[in-house]
Order: sequence, then structure tokens, then C-alpha cells
Amino acid sequence: MNYNKVQFTAAYGTSQQLKPSVRPEVSFVGRSNVGKSSLLNKFFNRKALAKVSSKPGKTSTINFFQCEDVDFVDLPGYGYAQVSKSEKGRWTEMIEGYFNQERAFALVVSLVDIRHPASALDEQMIEFLVACELPFVICLTKADKLSKNQQIRQMNAIRKQLGFAPDEVDMVVTSSESGQGMSDLKAVINRYVAEFWEYQRQEQ
Repeated sequence: MNYNKVQFTAAYGTSQQLKPSVRPEVSFVGRSNVGKSSLLNKFFNRKALAKVSSKPGKTSTINFFQCEDVDFVDLPGYGYAQVSKSEKGRWTEMIEGYFNQERAFALVVSLVDIRHPASALDEQMIEFLVACELPFVICLTKADKLSKNQQIRQMNAIRKQLGFAPDEVDMVVTSSESGQGMSDLKAVINRYVAEFWEYQRQEQ
């Protein structure tokens, strides 16, 4: 997949507005301050594809980007305290409403800040993905803030915290500053998209 050939296609303010899936979807979800927009921009090699702000919680819609035959879905961040209760409820509705639909889920990229233990909300999100049997990868962000040894220790600690065996779940260490892990993340996405198409072929 040529990740430079990406374009913004749609934004939705509620899950009810979502149109049915027409392509496999790779979804990005994480806390409001996890660096999701910065990661997406680095991932696609575009400076302003996703809006980046010094203030968390900038993504307040479900944003769709098309790259060849795949839709990439940028979901609102969760856990941002400095918004109204109604706005927080709307974000929750969008995230839960998206995942509760019958959609062409190829992969969910669950973002966790590598500098800290996974938050309670991160744990809940990953438990939800496991319970729903959705394919997912854990993407650890902001790795440039740590040394290589610290990255390894934190990755192992987070894996243990979440209760996963070493080979049970894909875990990718990334940095939107240095570009670390972007090729690894692309390789994981390519594999899951290929598996999605193979499954569709077998079902026909």
C-alpha cells in the first residue's frame, strides 16, 4: 500500500451519521493526550492531515481517510477532563456507536503512551476489543522520550499489566517525532488487511 496516497474523505459528529463500510477499516483510538493526530501525520508523511493542537481533545468527530482500498478511521480521544459532560458523552457515543456497528473491521490500533502504565480507560478499551473479538494492535507512542532500554522495560511492563503473553498481541513502539516504528506499524496493518481480504475471499 502506498501510504502517501491518502486523502480525507468524511467527518461525522455522531455514530448514526456513519455510512456503511465500503472498504476494510483500520481504526485509531486512544486517550486525548496520547499523540494520535501527530502519529497519523507522521504515519502518512503529511504535516496537517490530522489536526494537531497543543490542547488535547482536538478530534471531536469520526474522521475518515482513504488510502487505496482501505479506510483509516480517526476516532475521538477519550478521557479528556476539560470538556463538558455533554461533550464527553457525545465522544463516548461516537466511539461505542462506531464499534457496535456491523462494519468491515480490519484492525484497531489502540494507542497507549509508553511513558506511563496503561490508564484505567486504556485497560477498559483493550478489554472491550478483546471481548468483542476485534483484531487489534497496541501502539505505544512517544517513544523518543525514553532510551532504548527504557522502551523495552516499559513495553514489557505494559504487556504484563494488560495480561498478555509475549507473543499473544502485536505491540509496536512508535514516535511521531523520530519516525520510530512507523514501518513496523505499516507492516502490521498490511498483514491484517491482507488477512481481511483473504477471509472475504474464502467467505464468497
